[in-house]
Amino acid sequence: MQQSELEQLVDDLSVTYFKKPFIDYVNFNQRLRTTGGRYLPSVRRIELNPKYLEELGMNEFIGIIKHELCHYHLHIAGKGYKHGDKEFKQLLKETNSPRHCQALPTTLQKSLIEYVCHECGQHYQRRRKIDLSKYRCGKCQGRLQKVEVSKTFYNFK
Repeated sequence: MQQSELEQLVDDLSVTYFKKPFIDYVNFNQRLRTTGGRYLPSVRRIELNPKYLEELGMNEFIGIIKHELCHYHLHIAGKGYKHGDKEFKQLLKETNSPRHCQALPTTLQKSLIEYVCHECGQHYQRRRKIDLSKYRCGKCQGRLQKVEVSKTFYNFK
């Protein structure tokens, strides 16, 4: 998607859902890793993660744009535009915008470290290493042992 197409899409969504034009800046930001987009109130700019468009498609991407437009229009109006504000939550409902975006499938695919308890055989999968001298089994307090490192699709929700 080109910059001009992105600007047109954001303006169309703004007019359709908020009945106001989007007159400021929007751009792709390749460096965003953990979020679909962000609104920068100091410069009145929306930055969007292009990976969401590539991996999850247009419907998820439109939801992210609507979410960021909620921040934008409330900030312009001088109302509460932060996630915890009542006005923000209300506008999300009115425009049917998502509160959070989905996790990217490529970020869910991580190297997992598997541990097993010596006493009861309970298995644990973790993304990060744990200090085996500090941690014990949550079930029986037995000693843990590292089993293997596997590349697996696993969702930690």
